[in-house]
Amino acid sequence: MPNSPSAKKALRKSQKRRLVNRANRSALRTDLKKARVAVEEKPTESADEVKTAMRHLDISAGKGLIHKNKAARLKSRLAKKLNAAVAAN
Repeated sequence: MPNSPSAKKALRKSQKRRLVNRANRSALRTDLKKARVAVEEKPTESADEVKTAMRHLDISAGKGLIHKNKAARLKSRLAKKLNAAVAAN
């Protein structure tokens, strides 16, 4: 346990940030899953879901929640999946 006042404050801050980051990461994963499912089920109508997921990825990368290269990789894979599904229909 922390002893100094500054260490106690740092612990409180890190616990709050952990909860915020956890919630944001969970929301990001949910958006990605919704986008993937939408692409598989209705490729022509899933553009909005994909756009929302990509926006959430950009925001998360900007805040440091995930690495920018991971965000770029996930966006690329999602776009690739969407384009393939649209071309197949």
